[in-house]
Amino acid sequence: MAQDYIIIQAEEDGVHVIGLTRGTDTKFHHSEKLDAGEVMIAQFTEHTSAMKIRGKAQIHTAHGVINSEAKK
Repeated sequence: MAQDYIIIQAEEDGVHVIGLTRGTDTKFHHSEKLDAGEVMIAQFTEHTSAMKIRGKAQIHTAHGVINSEAKK
């Protein structure tokens, strides 16, 4: 079974990408910090069920492109 990938392109310094675990208790299990122009390719896995993106970024998925807003 192929896993879904997403591409996160930071549009400002300090964009946080946080991976959340799968299971009965959802917990943070990984965090990355991106600066403007940096790109991260991430994959949903048996351990990662969700991702939280904090900061201004473009998120490219199989369903289209989503723009997150800048931190306030």
